[in-house]
Amino acid sequence: MDPELEAFVPLFPRLPVADPAAGRKIYSELAAAKPAPDTADLEIEDRVVPAGPAVPVRIYRPRGARGAFIWLHGGGYVMGDVDTEHPWATRLAQDSGSVVISVGYRLAPEHPFPAALDDAYAVLTWTAEHADELGIDPERIAVGGHSAGAGITAAVTLRARDEQGPRICFQLLNEASLDDRQETWSARHFTDTPWSDRDVVTASWRHYLGSAPATPYAAPARAADLSGLPPAYIATAEFDPNRDEDITYALRLLQSGVSVELHQWPGTFHGSQAILSAEISQRQIADLGAVLRRALSA
Repeated sequence: MDPELEAFVPLFPRLPVADPAAGRKIYSELAAAKPAPDTADLEIEDRVVPAGPAVPVRIYRPRGARGAFIWLHGGGYVMGDVDTEHPWATRLAQDSGSVVISVGYRLAPEHPFPAALDDAYAVLTWTAEHADELGIDPERIAVGGHSAGAGITAAVTLRARDEQGPRICFQLLNEASLDDRQETWSARHFTDTPWSDRDVVTASWRHYLGSAPATPYAAPARAADLSGLPPAYIATAEFDPNRDEDITYALRLLQSGVSVELHQWPGTFHGSQAILSAEISQRQIADLGAVLRRALSA
């Protein structure tokens, strides 16, 4: 493990994902403890997207931005909202130079699959339909997320392809949760890794799926056909149960004719980018912004 990251491991709390209320409390406290980001160069607006139930979004607009990036937060499908995601979304908007739309999708277990996917897809549709109002180019809409949010991202791209929905020009999957079966080497062997391990992943999937069977829209690794999807950037952490399913997904996309940039970050663990003082975390976060800037440039 990267020594700068390893020094922080004893300070990381165990997330009680099996107890959503307790997990949300810790997750919110950790987010609130971060220094408030400088947002002076951004126009920030809270909106509500009219859907089945309305979906809260927070829009971050750099000056002159024309590309749009719909961002789906992590949190094991059970934690997180636009407030906990504020530092991430701010940095992504500043580094990418694009409009970032942070989505407060509904959380499991109160709202199991497909609630989060429906919310994310509603925001995608709304963004495309309101491109003029938002001041963005409808041909430059990307979708991305971290962890559970990255899994929802992959599902959104599948659904948009299948339903001939809004065009997505790019997808960003950061440490994505893609496969409920947990059969890969990393999913089977990483039983005591920091922040996320096999038990955490198992609880997350249990909450998200509820009593429903897993489908490709819930667990995109189950999709038989990955052709016709937008170009992808996939980032993995070395000590992460999700690592091997993400690498496998990247290879399957490539074999289906989809352009992919795959970056495996050595010495990292799931969510370790939160340790901002570590040099490798700074490189990871800067890379996300640079990738988006390239993908959304005119």
